[in-house]
Amino acid sequence: MGLKGRWYRGGTSKCWLFDARDVALHAPTREEIPALLSAAFGAADARQLDGVGGGTSTTSKAAVIWATPGAEADLDYLFAQVGIGDPTVELGSNCGNCATAIALFAVQTGIVPARDGMTKVRMRHVTSGAVLSGTVPTPGGHIPKSGLARVPGSSAAGVPVSLSFHGPWGQNTGALLPTGNTVDQLQVNGRTLSATMVDAGAPAVLLAADQAEVDLSSMTDNLTAQLPTLIAARASAGLIMGLRKPEDPPQNAVPKVGVVAPAGDYIAADGTTITAGSHDVRVRMLSMFTPHPAIGLTSAVAVALAASLQSSVVANAAGQSSSTSAGSPRLLRVGTPAGVITAEIITDDAGAVSEVALHRAARHIATADIDVAQAAELSA
Repeated sequence: MGLKGRWYRGGTSKCWLFDARDVALHAPTREEIPALLSAAFGAADARQLDGVGGGTSTTSKAAVIWATPGAEADLDYLFAQVGIGDPTVELGSNCGNCATAIALFAVQTGIVPARDGMTKVRMRHVTSGAVLSGTVPTPGGHIPKSGLARVPGSSAAGVPVSLSFHGPWGQNTGALLPTGNTVDQLQVNGRTLSATMVDAGAPAVLLAADQAEVDLSSMTDNLTAQLPTLIAARASAGLIMGLRKPEDPPQNAVPKVGVVAPAGDYIAADGTTITAGSHDVRVRMLSMFTPHPAIGLTSAVAVALAASLQSSVVANAAGQSSSTSAGSPRLLRVGTPAGVITAEIITDDAGAVSEVALHRAARHIATADIDVAQAAELSA
């Protein structure tokens, strides 16, 4: 009996989505899910040849979904970042691109009935408890199969989905600023780095690019020389933010780690020039151990929240664009390797950020019965 799954593109990621009832036939307890996904993806092989993994951090993702009618959200989902050349599966992070796909999945599979006009799907991330909402166009109650929406980082069209992350923040650590400080000093490989550590969308540590010796005038290189410093910063921040204990090994997926710089002309990953006037701040993030080809949506939310904090690393880089007006939405334009994405930042009457919305696209690629290899020798 195969493992039933649906393959989706959400934004700039590809995700396998699984109904929890199908997963339970192979992994009756939640503790058994990582080993099942590791085997299904062929995670132990760096090329993931004997599984359905895509061989990159942005295409080696999965989510298990439980319908929860009558609850706070329409569904619960467990996001999994599957290892590449490593049979482990990390369940501690979240992925906004995959949440975009989950919203479309929920409408297409009937978890949330299509309404006339727009259908909103409320999704609860099991690990953090954060609630997101994805809004899918369903004119006349029609369930969309395709669309013309595009996002930076992919030339393919898909169904437009508006994805919103809602406060309160600090779902992983208990506070938007886990250390209580807008800026902390990290001691990393013999140098001191100014860092803003936030828990919004996902836990993230954001560094000044010049201090990390990362040149953002071009985003075409693989950052080989800077990777040890960035990975060490993630390990240090994870400890300071309370995401792990001193005796625990550093996690590869959280906190997210990135570098930021003021707006400026730069060369995008495809070789085109992005002009300084098109964005407010430049950002480059890591995805596991490699530079992200665009930016993860949870990272974009973290950047947006950090931009709203006076004197943060991001606010200093964004300059006047970081100012907020109580009760009124504003836009933050983020220059990434794939181009410029826009986050709509919505504040409450007190001026605190209550919601961050991003416009994405998703598409169903395939439905499959996955013949899962034996997982007996794989660790979770």
